[in-house]
Amino acid sequence: MWLFVFFDLPTNTKKERKDAALFRKGLEKDGFSMMQFSVYRRHCASKESCDVHIKRVRSLLPPSGLVSILAITDKQYGNIINYWGKVEGKRNTTPQQLEFF
Repeated sequence: MWLFVFFDLPTNTKKERKDAALFRKGLEKDGFSMMQFSVYRRHCASKESCDVHIKRVRSLLPPSGLVSILAITDKQYGNIINYWGKVEGKRNTTPQQLEFF
């Protein structure tokens, strides 16, 4: 199974910026990797493992902001289609489709 954590945290004050940074660092410490700045993912070997990591994410929650967690199966994750635009230094100027199976 795969866990995705999506978040939109306030960063208007120094304390909010610190809370957001601690949340991101906590996710990384728990084995999550960043897909985008506010989207992290982690593979879990079982539903029980997912439940453990969901509890850990809950323990990291900052006092304000929105955090969402999505759990999907390996098969569903395998159906992700990513499109990448032009990469500097590469000759290919058309979007590339990358499929992970």
